[in-house]
Amino acid sequence: MLWSLLKVLVFVAIIAALTLGAGYLMEMGGGAVINMAGLEFTLSPLQIILGLVILLVALWVVLKLLSLLVAILKFINGDETAISRYFSKNRERKGYQALSEGMMALASGDGSAAMSKAAKAEKYLAKPELTNLLTAQAAEMAGDAQKAEETYKKLVKDEATRFIGVRGIMKQKLADGDTDTALQLAERAFALKPRHEETQDILLKLQAQGSDWSGARKTLAVKLKSGTLPRDVHKRREAVLALSQAAGVLDDGNDIEAREAAIEANRLSPDLIPAAVMAARSYIEQDQKRYAVRVLKKAWDVQPHPELAATFAEIEPDETPVDRIKRFAKLTKAKADHPETKMLNAELNIAAEDFPAARRALGDLVETAPDARSLTIMAAIERGEGSSDAVVKGWLARALNAPRGPQWVCDACNHIHAEWEPVCGNCASFDTLSWKSPPMAQIAAPTGVAMLPLIVGALEDNSSAETAETPLTEEVEVVEAEVVEIAEDALETKA
Repeated sequence: MLWSLLKVLVFVAIIAALTLGAGYLMEMGGGAVINMAGLEFTLSPLQIILGLVILLVALWVVLKLLSLLVAILKFINGDETAISRYFSKNRERKGYQALSEGMMALASGDGSAAMSKAAKAEKYLAKPELTNLLTAQAAEMAGDAQKAEETYKKLVKDEATRFIGVRGIMKQKLADGDTDTALQLAERAFALKPRHEETQDILLKLQAQGSDWSGARKTLAVKLKSGTLPRDVHKRREAVLALSQAAGVLDDGNDIEAREAAIEANRLSPDLIPAAVMAARSYIEQDQKRYAVRVLKKAWDVQPHPELAATFAEIEPDETPVDRIKRFAKLTKAKADHPETKMLNAELNIAAEDFPAARRALGDLVETAPDARSLTIMAAIERGEGSSDAVVKGWLARALNAPRGPQWVCDACNHIHAEWEPVCGNCASFDTLSWKSPPMAQIAAPTGVAMLPLIVGALEDNSSAETAETPLTEEVEVVEAEVVEIAEDALETKA
């Protein structure tokens, strides 16, 4: 309010000053006489002042017209002028508007509209580093892979957008299943931006799929250095890569180098079961049994596993069943209540033909957490204690329809693997296999139990049975045949 009042007062003061000045000039005497072409002009002081003002205005207008004429001539000649800048700004405004509309169309999932807006933006802006990126992404969304690849190749030619172009083509090759080309592109993208996390992960995954364990370890080291991977996860994955490298070296016939790599893998991650098994077997080959026991005990304390028990048995392959029970007590005392420990102790007692002890070792596992293996062990105990075939077959029938129990399951896709692998065979994820029960109950026959002696006496011959047996389903007969075969193998070994 005060500011408005002040402006009004200043305006009034200026008008008053001009009025007083004009009145003063009109009252002044004298003037100026101008003779021109026989004409004489007499001007008062006020007229002289007005004339000068008009002359200055006219001169200013003439100069502006001359400037405009010069600008037009330069514009026609192609030089940058105010006129050209006006048209450039107008085109730039339209270009950025089209670019903005294209980005909104891309965000809304309208690939065709986004491509159209990208072409319009390129027409007005002539900035391919912006419009080509929008065009490539819009072409991918619209399903035009060829257009997208052509545009990404244009981005590769510009140093400022080279990484974006390489990354775009790499992802296209991955989608097409061309992992060899994708690996080469990933290596190139990694060289351009080593700290880019997504590129690191893709390169590591492709190197693992291609069994390039040495290259994968280098990539893993860069991930740790760049801070994109926690130190504990790095240590675990470094162990997985070292183990995989050891397996590859072993396949090549270099036992010494494989042994050293296996021991290194176990040192990096003592809880990695395959590493513990390979390291322990390397110690056994060197007759360093004490180190093998230490490695297996450390892994068992973290995660009991049948493969650990099988390797522990290899330390003393010629011991008696009773001696084996005593020696295994060192392994199993740390995880006495674990289901794997209970089943292992039951198997050991079955091998020693101490069936009551086997039943006590198994406990209530067949009721609280039944699976194919524990139920089959129970069938072996019943057979060893002299139970009828009907009872044994009843346990076998339950085993046939029970979950298989813990297996190597991929955490990413829940695919089940018969053996541990560094890379999931289904989804190609790296270091995602865990020893656990699948999320869905898996029905399987109780096979693949390497330590299980199972039955110590074959089932009675059907032809010599005095009483008629209950008919079995075809599946139960298959399971029974497998159990008998395992039992006969166990008896031959003991003989």
